[in-house]
Amino acid sequence: MSHSKKLHTLDYRPEIDGLRSFAIIPVVLFHAGVSLFSGGFLGVDVFFVISGYLITSILVQNARKGQLSILKFYEKRARRILPALFLMIFTTSIIYPLFNSHPSDLSDYGLSILSVLAFVSNIYFWTEAGYFGTASEMTPLLHTWSLAVEEQFYIFLPLIILYFYSQYRRFLGGGGGAYYFRLAHDC
Repeated sequence: MSHSKKLHTLDYRPEIDGLRSFAIIPVVLFHAGVSLFSGGFLGVDVFFVISGYLITSILVQNARKGQLSILKFYEKRARRILPALFLMIFTTSIIYPLFNSHPSDLSDYGLSILSVLAFVSNIYFWTEAGYFGTASEMTPLLHTWSLAVEEQFYIFLPLIILYFYSQYRRFLGGGGGAYYFRLAHDC
């Protein structure tokens, strides 16, 4: 793959790592039960904003250059996220039944695994008990709600950018979006 065809990535930004370092503090303190930091969601919000900024920047820059490959984007996300996710589900599935063998709880756990794998655990847990419900303390995959939100963003944002840039090209008489946005072709 020639350098001119390589998908654009952003240069390393140390200030973003600094923001991530500060954002994790209220999340950890919230889960540790420190009442002063009951707003752990602020840290999650900062992570969402940082992730959204980085991913949107990369996708828009690639779209502007006509080098947006949705399949490559999805592949890169999958290689980064799925191995750790599968390991976590596997490990939790071994440990959880040792502490809770009630059939209805195991059935609920199985449903939560399916929701995690479909990246809809945020919706599943919201409809089941809510994040702050008393039963949520015994829900080992509850923390995956934020991963589901992030993955939903990863699934839909490239498609939205693809659509708007194809419309932009068509509007300017640039020959339509299909030429500029390769879905399956190596960039």
